[in-house]
Amino acid sequence: MKSKLNKIEHNIGIFMILIMLLLPTLNAHAQQIITLSQAIQNGIANKKNISAGKLDANISNLQTQAMYRKYWPQVSAEYTYVYNPILQTSIFPIGIFNPNYPIDATKSVQFGTKWTQSAGLTAFQPLINVSIQKQIHEAKLKERIAVLSQEQSEYELAYNIAQTYIDIYLQEAKIKSCIADTSRTYVSYKLLKNKFDEKRLLKSDLNTSKVNHNNTVQSLSDGISQLIEDKVYLLFLMGAIDMNKWDFEIDTLFATKYSISPKVMPIQIDQLPEMQQLTLQSQLTHLQVNSEKSKHIPTVNFKGFIGANQYTNVFNPIAANSWFGLSYLGLDVMVPLLFGENLKNKTQQLRLQSKQYELQKENKTLQYTKDLITANLQIENIKTQLVTQKENISLISESIAIFQARVEEGQESTSNLNLEETNLQALEAKYETSKKQLWVHWLDYLKASGQLSILWK
Repeated sequence: MKSKLNKIEHNIGIFMILIMLLLPTLNAHAQQIITLSQAIQNGIANKKNISAGKLDANISNLQTQAMYRKYWPQVSAEYTYVYNPILQTSIFPIGIFNPNYPIDATKSVQFGTKWTQSAGLTAFQPLINVSIQKQIHEAKLKERIAVLSQEQSEYELAYNIAQTYIDIYLQEAKIKSCIADTSRTYVSYKLLKNKFDEKRLLKSDLNTSKVNHNNTVQSLSDGISQLIEDKVYLLFLMGAIDMNKWDFEIDTLFATKYSISPKVMPIQIDQLPEMQQLTLQSQLTHLQVNSEKSKHIPTVNFKGFIGANQYTNVFNPIAANSWFGLSYLGLDVMVPLLFGENLKNKTQQLRLQSKQYELQKENKTLQYTKDLITANLQIENIKTQLVTQKENISLISESIAIFQARVEEGQESTSNLNLEETNLQALEAKYETSKKQLWVHWLDYLKASGQLSILWK
């Protein structure tokens, strides 16, 4: 009997070698090893939506620079050539200037000529304008908000890449487990097949054993397919152009570099880009309130003009002795009185917006705190589950080996062996799920505590 079992184990060894040879080129033809930090850095550097976000930050910077130019002198050239078909007529009090007429005598007089030209340069230089400085402060703050928005996008991308990377790591471990499961269930099936051939076993028991084996083979196939899918998705997150180059390896030792512990470093919730963004948005509304008030502050500007006008009754742009020079220099003081806007209403809106941002920040702080506590509890709970599940898997695997030997010797019911195989498959599925949940909760903790950057910095 033992020789038969040894022969079966020899055959299954050959069978598993064939399985490994038939696996897609996951390791044998791998072209490169991609570390977790490399994957995240490549994603930040190459992902199109991240690049688009960087352009938003650049645009905000250019808008800030443009605000400073409002302090620069403004010079414009002006030219007009006008035909006046009907000249303006005014009443001239001739009685005042000529005693030969009654004192109240008037006469209608036309002013101007049929053709008029005007050309010159106008210079405008702001001297005192508080609103410009307010606008510059707003632009700088908007620029920082745009940068933080970009950092938040990178933070979310890093989380997704890390999650996918860990999925690949766990999937590869699962495939190895599936190979062992396939080997074990094949041994059980062959044992029962021999008994069935010897007419010492019911067909229903053999069918149950075959179902168990088929399930492990299908799990192996599903695992390989899922692994390829995860690798393609990782390439997408990394911004790779060719999605067919999924035949790469990951750094399987990366898990040893990190301790799955919720106390990696001090919690930095306030340093999260999203939290800083809400803080700056609240500050921005306060600046906008001040900007609205500054609209009512007088402005002082220097204004000057130099040019000439031409007057002729016939069309002749270059007529001699028809051009007359004109220039002036002066201060332009503007005191705003009415804008057609309700300042009180506008400032009230902005203060309410500021309150909104403050409440959102408080809510986010509570949410992240809740996530930290929940993740911490889940990590400790799942660690305990994994210890128990691993021990149970070891015990059931040992029992199956004993059952296989006893079934071979005719000392054990085949139904018990089939039942243990089914139980082991269910327990291994829970064990794989628990391992994934442990890593996910660890990532959630890092993300909520502002420590996710340890994965790539």
